[in-house]
Amino acid sequence: MKDQGMGTELNENADQVAAAFVSARHEARVLEIYPGTTPQALDDAYDIQDRAITIDGRQIVGWKVGRINSPLDASLGANRLVGPIFADSVVDADAADTPAMPVYAGGFAAGEAEFLVHVAPGFKGPVPADDAGTIAIVDDVRIGIEIASSPYPGINADGPTVTVSDFGNNTGLVRGAALPNWQSTDLCAIRVKSEIDGIEVGSATAAAMLDGPYGAVRFLLGNLLARGFDVSQGLWVSTGAVTGVHEIAVGQEFRAIFEGHGELTCTIIAAAPR
Repeated sequence: MKDQGMGTELNENADQVAAAFVSARHEARVLEIYPGTTPQALDDAYDIQDRAITIDGRQIVGWKVGRINSPLDASLGANRLVGPIFADSVVDADAADTPAMPVYAGGFAAGEAEFLVHVAPGFKGPVPADDAGTIAIVDDVRIGIEIASSPYPGINADGPTVTVSDFGNNTGLVRGAALPNWQSTDLCAIRVKSEIDGIEVGSATAAAMLDGPYGAVRFLLGNLLARGFDVSQGLWVSTGAVTGVHEIAVGQEFRAIFEGHGELTCTIIAAAPR
């Protein structure tokens, strides 16, 4: 059992880290070192994330889901992680659009091709047990690009708990066209390709992503319900990087191709203070 002094110390560290990340994001300012003691457990990392969500105060319309690889999945007790997606960071686009998506110049930045799944309003639990049950609580599936970025350049290198502590490394989402007949479409059979400046940097299907996009939805719902979040208003789920996490720089262009189902392109710009 933690003694009272240790509990106070952990709380103060969580507040310090959360405030530092929110401030750095607001000011578009690089954090050269991690702004406190790095969390060693996922519970501590989500405590920081929860505090940062409260400090930030913006509306959350969805959540990103990322993978925790072996052997850390075993030691941390989870094979995925999550972070909030704020309403003002989502851009709707189609194949003819090339939105400019901001990242933290000097920090970490990456583009990721992802399936976006919308959980319909009204869901309160329990979490479905399989894909059929998950599809039953979904009302939209789209193609998308997650823009992963943090003011702290070491966010990915330092491991999943650090990633969780700064909003799961999310900073934006390009929401593309709806997939027609998604209820009967095998998302895991769609070949996805990612390009940076016209050069292919990844090609894969979601079949390699644990239990697939709908499994990511189930993981997220379980995580949020356990943390006390109300999920009954509906939410978007960016279900994971199909072709990988592709580091990208200001001035470059990211293209996500979902073969037979459309594509999206965005350019990368430097975030400005807000």
